[in-house]
Parts: sequence; structure tokens; C-alpha cells
Amino acid sequence: MGTGHDVYDNITNTQIIKKHMETKQNILLCEDDESLGILLRDYLQAKGYNAELYLDGEAGSKAFMKNRFDMCVLDVMMPKKDGFTLAQEIREVDADIPIIFLTARNLKEDIFEGFKIGADDYLTKPFSMDELVYRMEAILRRVKGSRVPTATLYKLGKFEFDTQRQILSCGSEQVKLTTKESELLGLLCAHANDVLLRELALKSIWIDDNYFNARSMDVYITKLRKHLKADPDIEINNVHGKGYKLIVPGGITITE
Repeated sequence: MGTGHDVYDNITNTQIIKKHMETKQNILLCEDDESLGILLRDYLQAKGYNAELYLDGEAGSKAFMKNRFDMCVLDVMMPKKDGFTLAQEIREVDADIPIIFLTARNLKEDIFEGFKIGADDYLTKPFSMDELVYRMEAILRRVKGSRVPTATLYKLGKFEFDTQRQILSCGSEQVKLTTKESELLGLLCAHANDVLLRELALKSIWIDDNYFNARSMDVYITKLRKHLKADPDIEINNVHGKGYKLIVPGGITITE
């Protein structure tokens, strides 16, 4: 018969295990190379993630619609439905879920296409599984930190930007921004009529200021320019070799 301490230890261990399971991140993993997919799934599970493997984009899409995931790791070249198409479908359901693309191709056109869709990162095969986990952890930390933003309302020209709701308004028109769009516009507003350094923006939002993240930021700058078109007095200018400048005649009013 076990002692009181044994019973206590068993209860405590059960509670710890249950708590650990509840806090695990759920990962949608889509990879058509079954051997690689199994290796990645098992490695992610060993690192404490709940990873579900699907061998084609169609199966991955069905799984995403039925279950809750914290991140998607998608191979680009898959049968039935490629990774880009799958990512677009996922973005229609959840605009903010982190997406990492895996690909055997190193074409810049593919990389740009991935970032246009809204990729958070891009890994070219072959890659280190440790590097994949490092990038996943960095993205998840950023996403977790951005879920409870300070309630701030920026008034700039004809626009109002609600950072907490991630909504940019111009009169009766409203645009729901993605998390990255909101974070980037927030930084630009904080540096209005001054230079926002590229390195600062990249390390604040993308964690790493590498080449691919810099190209991703350029895509988001283009998106923000389109959102701000309704007020011709407001511009986002490139400052060569330094970064960007949000031009707001009359300055910005901030309400917290």
C-alpha cells in the first residue's frame, strides 16, 4: 500500500502533466514527404508541441476547419492543394495565425508570394530542425505578446487607428488590420513625421532583421499605403538607407 506521500506525489504529478498538456501549442504540419513529415512531427512532439501531420493540402485544410491550431507549418509543393492555396484559405478564416512555409525551392518569386499571402517565416530545405523550432518559438512569443496591446487611439488626418481592435477608420469606412499591419502602423504612428529605422521595426515585429523579413516588411508597407489612400495628405515615404517616415501634416493626436 502506498504512503500518504505516494498519493500526494501521484496527484501532484497528474496535475503537472495535465497542466502541461493544456498549455501545449497545437501545430498544423503539412508535408507531402512522409518520411520528413514523420521526423518533423516526432521532433516537434519531443519539444513539447502537439503536432498533427497531413500529407496533402486538402487534408490539411479539412483539419484546420475542424480543429484549433496555434501555428501552421506548410510545405509549398503538395498534391491536391499547394501550400500557398492552403494558406490563403487559412487566412480567410484566421487572419492572424502564424504561418511558416517549407520549400525545396529557393526562388525569390516564391518567397515574395509567400510573404504577400501573409507568411511569418520561410525555410528552404534542407534546414535544421533546431532552427525551425527556434523560429517557431520566436514567432509564438511575439504573437503572445501582441494579444494584449495597450488601448491607444491615434488620430491622423482623416483616419482613426484603434490599436487594440486593430481597426483603421475613415468616416464610416473601417478596415480590420492584420496583427503585423497593426504593429507596423503603430510603430509608424509612434514615430510620425520622423524616421522609423528599418532595423528597429524588423527586430520589434519580425524578431530578426534578415533579408527575407525585410522583404516581408516592404510588402506590409505597400499594404498600409493602400489603406491610407483615402487621405492624400498622409504618406509613408522611403528614407534611403534608413527606413520609413509617416508624413502626417499637423501631427497625430493620441488617446489612451
